[in-house]
Amino acid sequence: MAYILSIETATTNCSVSLSKDGETVLLKEDYSANYSHAERLHVFIDTVLNEANVKRSQLDAIAVSKGPGSYTGLRIGVSAAKGLCYALDIPLIAVSTLEALAHQVKVTSGHIVPMLDARRMEVYAAVFSKDYKLERAIQAQVLDEHAFQDYLKSETLYFIGNGVTKTKELIAHKNAVFIDDKLPSANEMSSIAYAKYQKSDTEDVAYFEPYYLKDFVALKPKPKV
Repeated sequence: MAYILSIETATTNCSVSLSKDGETVLLKEDYSANYSHAERLHVFIDTVLNEANVKRSQLDAIAVSKGPGSYTGLRIGVSAAKGLCYALDIPLIAVSTLEALAHQVKVTSGHIVPMLDARRMEVYAAVFSKDYKLERAIQAQVLDEHAFQDYLKSETLYFIGNGVTKTKELIAHKNAVFIDDKLPSANEMSSIAYAKYQKSDTEDVAYFEPYYLKDFVALKPKPKV
């Protein structure tokens, strides 16, 4: 029996789940439009463990969403995960944010395109098969009306994530299905993390860093008038 605590902070959704042998036991998340990770993450961790009546000492691993996504959100999630791993002397498991997002789509044919909003007309996107095999590597993609045409001309593509809003304004195709109002969640991390745990596919806690995909760009403050 393995208890794994999963942490997802790559977008505005602050999400924590506790799983037992790959099945989510409890889930706590804030799906609002505001980043509240610094205030809520540790509260959510305590709430999930208390409601499940599971002590921190009973945890077998910590899983964290590794990105891509919000620079600040990822830093908060990874820092919390590392702290727990150090304190409890348990392994750290990294889960691809886009892979977990793809698992929210259950289909029998076609491909799944999880996508997260990036700057301007870019999205962080990948292409997965219906059984969640990575078909096209994660990349920062500039959107236009020709995006994903090689797939769309022959099969249905299911687009999911907060990158959908600007994508559906550009792509008009009969094979494009847009799934609105979905963000990565710790719920789908449960089965992925457990599969990795069984194979001892873990990270070096000291050296692990989130997968940002693009360098962080700090905005310059506006000059005072």
